[in-house]
Amino acid sequence: MRRLMVAGAVAALVLGTAACSDDGDAEETTGTEETTSATQEPTEDAGDAAEADIVDTAVAAGSFTTLATALEAAGLVDTLKGDGPYTVFAPTDDAFAALPEGTLDDLLAEPEGALTDILTYHVIEGEVMAADVVTMDGQSVATVQGAELTIRVDGDQVMLEDATGATVNVTQTDIGASNGVIHVIDGVLMPG
Repeated sequence: MRRLMVAGAVAALVLGTAACSDDGDAEETTGTEETTSATQEPTEDAGDAAEADIVDTAVAAGSFTTLATALEAAGLVDTLKGDGPYTVFAPTDDAFAALPEGTLDDLLAEPEGALTDILTYHVIEGEVMAADVVTMDGQSVATVQGAELTIRVDGDQVMLEDATGATVNVTQTDIGASNGVIHVIDGVLMPG
């Protein structure tokens, strides 16, 4: 949790492509939906603070149950329910399922070690919206965990490159919460 309280603001960062849906409803978010154009304008509601916090918004979406379980095991739920604001790159259940067999079980068995590092590697302090990302190709951004992510933009596709050199796709963006924003990714980022 100490890592989540890292002082200092993060420079402009983000990840997104476009609004998550025509009405900004987080319940329509899945890791397998078609990515939208990075040049589309966000929805009118994108970025507006929703009533639910990041954790409750993710749980309500229904496609982040593994993430919610992992956050609880690592003791990070209260932090991500805090004031924020935070930008969370949220792997879907399918993204966690794609990890090598046994990996998630091993991480959940010792949640205060590697699991905490991995989860905090998906969080950036501040609220960064999708519209900011299109000019950030090749830029690195600091995560709450301490390691950096690199933003890659290829046409209409926005990707995040983790410390291992692996990339994940941003599939949905600008899911508003009362204490930040969620951007959906199709893989689990690794800090190294």
